Amino acid sequence: MATNTQKPKGPASYFPSIEKNYGQPIEHWMKVLKKAGPLKHMELVSLLKAEHGIGHGHANALVAAFLSGEKKAPAR
Repeated sequence: MATNTQKPKGPASYFPSIEKNYGQPIEHWMKVLKKAGPLKHMELVSLLKAEHGIGHGHANALVAAFLSGEKKAPAR
């Protein structure tokens, strides 16, 4: 029996926790990253941590998703 309730993998697996902990949808964070300009991965991670108080793991997941083009939160 197949189900459509597959758990997201990779960076997207962090999205529900990020939205809950920081009170903004993933799309908000993607806009923040886009506005930051052409920075390297760790520069973007540092920006999220320093300017928005996001933890390292969550910042890393957001940047990885952003740089890979995975811009939408997974369907729930």
